[in-house]
Amino acid sequence: MKILLVEDDTVLADGLTHVLGQSGYAVTGAASGAYAESALLTQSFDLVILDLGLPDMEGCELLRRLRARKNPVPVLVLTARDALNDRIKGLEWGADDYMVKPFDLRELEARIHALIRRRYGGFGDLKVGRLTLDTLNRQVLVDDMPIILSAREYGVLEALLIQAGRVVSKDRIAQRLSAGNEELGDNAIEVYIHRLRKRMEAFGVRIRTVRGLGYLLEKDTDG
Repeated sequence: MKILLVEDDTVLADGLTHVLGQSGYAVTGAASGAYAESALLTQSFDLVILDLGLPDMEGCELLRRLRARKNPVPVLVLTARDALNDRIKGLEWGADDYMVKPFDLRELEARIHALIRRRYGGFGDLKVGRLTLDTLNRQVLVDDMPIILSAREYGVLEALLIQAGRVVSKDRIAQRLSAGNEELGDNAIEVYIHRLRKRMEAFGVRIRTVRGLGYLLEKDTDG
């Protein structure tokens, strides 16, 4: 899952990036509203964590612009502003949740997971063939038993499972797995797809290449 962290406090941003990265999230940091807006215009994210006190614009203005473009990405406001009016304003502009600093990391992660799960319709119980996607523990189960995947393999398979039955482009997969300036090339994606395709066929799932468009994961009707 890919998160945009809009936070100008570098110590807090670095700490959250490290903690969320250990939990399997790919975090892109933005220390200003302008950088965050550019990232939101050019990339896809599963969640935005937004501070309201940015150096170049109010976080609520960034949120207003995001919703004006009808971008449905969940937004969790994380701010030191605890006044009722600030909470109301954030929610009215389109925030999905509002947390006040200081905060408990366990609660933050629980809220992040809840927002992402809600966005995809509670896909933690999503099943395709013999596979079950367990987003809470970030693993894929086969007949209720976890299978061993690298972090990148899990990320690719998760992207395909969430969009099961629909084509997922290489760019979309690369965006989901990239963080900051780190990029995943087409060749690397093809290698992961090749590995996963061979393994998934044994579990009643097929990964098809749709030439010029991307990849499609579906239940193998021949099995």
